[in-house]
Amino acid sequence: MTIASTEPLTRAACEQADAQDPLAGYRSEFALPEGVIYLDGNSLGALPRAAVERGGTVLAEEWGRDLIGSWNKNHWFELPVRIGEKLNRLLGGGDGGCVATDTTSVNLFKALAAALRIQAEDAPERTVIVSERENFPTDLYITEGLIELLGAGHELRLIDAPGELDGALGADVAVVLLTQVNYRTGALWDMVETTRRIHDAGALAVWDLCHSAGAVPISLAGDGADFAVGCTYKYLNGGPGSPAFIWASSRHLGRAVSPLSGWWSHAKPFDMAPGYAPAADARKFLVGTQPILSMATMEVGVDLALSVDQDALRAKSLELTGLFIRLVEERLPGHPLTLITPREERLRGSHVSFRHPEGYAVMKALIDQGVIGDYREPEVLRFGVTPLYLGYADIWDAVETLRRVLDDELWRAPAYQTREAVT
Repeated sequence: MTIASTEPLTRAACEQADAQDPLAGYRSEFALPEGVIYLDGNSLGALPRAAVERGGTVLAEEWGRDLIGSWNKNHWFELPVRIGEKLNRLLGGGDGGCVATDTTSVNLFKALAAALRIQAEDAPERTVIVSERENFPTDLYITEGLIELLGAGHELRLIDAPGELDGALGADVAVVLLTQVNYRTGALWDMVETTRRIHDAGALAVWDLCHSAGAVPISLAGDGADFAVGCTYKYLNGGPGSPAFIWASSRHLGRAVSPLSGWWSHAKPFDMAPGYAPAADARKFLVGTQPILSMATMEVGVDLALSVDQDALRAKSLELTGLFIRLVEERLPGHPLTLITPREERLRGSHVSFRHPEGYAVMKALIDQGVIGDYREPEVLRFGVTPLYLGYADIWDAVETLRRVLDDELWRAPAYQTREAVT
């Protein structure tokens, strides 16, 4: 149910919207602590209840009882491919190939290297990688490291705003690396239109889906993407450090070469042959033995995501993020809060960010009051909205708590002035 922009905002109106929410039943699927409003699912998703049982089964029965036989008996060996096929469906991957494996950083290294090699064969004069200065830092670090490894001739070209992309797409550009939803601002790229412009310029598009997978409907094949990577521990609720994924379009899967030729990517890994022969399908992007415990529990979150109507999920996400913005601006006048998330729905992902000069202390105080968001430099209060376990009244209560923290200046307490290792 949408709360109309002309309707007075009250908690009762939010409760009525919750009562009519078609996704409200999903909240019971998650083990959320009492008295907590969790607005940090864009960093670490909540625990699916079924993951506890699944983890117990893997530990006690599959590992404890069946031991090494579980590679065959309980199909451990097929896990990265089976989950990858599920992710491929969720992400609209079509005939492309996807596996669940490694971390986003490692998979990004593979995807960029594969894309650069394809371009080196087809257009060797293209040696530039374009990305955003505002991209998540690890994406830029990995790119810098790959360029250093490749040596002279390759370059990272950064843009400072989406409007600068076309100007950066020269005849020397091989690959464009973009994160679909910006980790700090929540700004959303139009994947189909942006990919078309990248292709028109002769470059390949590598998309990072960390802040969109499980929150924003995605159609990798339909939108023309070339490669994609992403994590599963945010909106897919896979658990801390759960394996990431890598996807390649069917146009490139046959030619793509992974720079990390581990034994799990061999066409016949248990032949133990001295020479490397890569698998022909997405298994070529595997490297070594997979983390079975975290992969098994992560599958629970992926299954939940597959069970959700993606259009309904997106509609609720936009309603909740829009409600958050409206409540802050109407109920917290006079406070130095600056919205940095796009107001326009088509440009917004599933989190809302405001800048505040004392953002770190404000967030620490807010967390102590039972509303968990997170802080990002510089001065950014970030609030993740996961529609599966958040409701309209949660948003109302969260903003009211933020109002109290600011009105009463709770953030000034000495305990909130010291930075912790993780912010």
